[in-house]
Amino acid sequence: MHVPDGFIDAPVSIAAGVAAAGAVAVSLRGARRELDERTAPLAGLVAAFIFAVQMLNFPVAAGTSGHLLGGALAAILVGPYTGVLCVSVVLLMQGLLFADGGLTALGVNIVTMGVVTVVVAYAVFRALVKLLPDSRRSVTVAAFAGALLSVPAAAAFFTLLFAVGGTTDVPIAKVFGAMVGVHVLIGIGEAVITAATVGAVIAVRPDLVHGARGLSAPLKLRVGGELVDAPAPAAVPVAARSTKPVWITGLVAALALAGIVSFYASSSPDGLEKVAADQGIDQKVTEHAAADSPLADYSVKDVSDARLSGGLAGVIGVGATVLVGTGVFWTVRRRRAADLTAASTAVPAA
Repeated sequence: MHVPDGFIDAPVSIAAGVAAAGAVAVSLRGARRELDERTAPLAGLVAAFIFAVQMLNFPVAAGTSGHLLGGALAAILVGPYTGVLCVSVVLLMQGLLFADGGLTALGVNIVTMGVVTVVVAYAVFRALVKLLPDSRRSVTVAAFAGALLSVPAAAAFFTLLFAVGGTTDVPIAKVFGAMVGVHVLIGIGEAVITAATVGAVIAVRPDLVHGARGLSAPLKLRVGGELVDAPAPAAVPVAARSTKPVWITGLVAALALAGIVSFYASSSPDGLEKVAADQGIDQKVTEHAAADSPLADYSVKDVSDARLSGGLAGVIGVGATVLVGTGVFWTVRRRRAADLTAASTAVPAA
């Protein structure tokens, strides 16, 4: 759903840019409460993983594909404020390095793909977690539902922006129906990927899943056909448990997805591209400012082999995203540590 330059006029794009800047500023402050020594590097990994999975377009209808947006996944794994930052980092890297998503439309993309998806997904997730039994399965079910609803919500929000600032005269009712219709299907894929990823992490390290903090239901084992509580493991301080195995596993998975599996992704246009072509809202699209980037269109310039070119581009993208993302989140974490130190050493006035 990367909006290119030319879909939305300048005034609305500027307003969206201001809103996106405000959302990022708020998220930078909020992320200080979500990040600690364990989760700061994992947040950078989440951003890289989202980048990798977004390269895996999957077919959803005849001639149409979809890809992960990632807001739900990021919010549930590392928190809503940090989730907005994760998606923003991904969109910035895609726009600057790969000419994916317009630079003048960066604010539109951050608000639509980052803020809206995170807000809707996390609100649905938290509501369901409170209603469902206190268990790991409930967290996975709630993640599925939040991700499912977040995608058509983003599609509806894009339609609202287009209704206000679209550059072509197209019946909004048709755009709304087409956008929401195809993105409901894409939302199913988003939900499956999100639930599977959250379920995999929560199975091995529930303490690293922001949305599962406070989960108290004991692990169940089936003995003689009946479910019984598993013996409690020896207590290990959470801070003492290394995140290195999870980090390495996640990074290897992201590199493999972007560097190898992405070659087999669907080549059909994604939901927005298909709707834009069918409804004629792409008539005034302009060339991307980074069209001459050596990594434009997710291929390495001057590398003739398509498989190698795309794989190298994916690996470079994952590496760049994890480095930039980790740098951002460590900076936020250090700012929080500095604030806590200053507060603890402050001498109250007499």
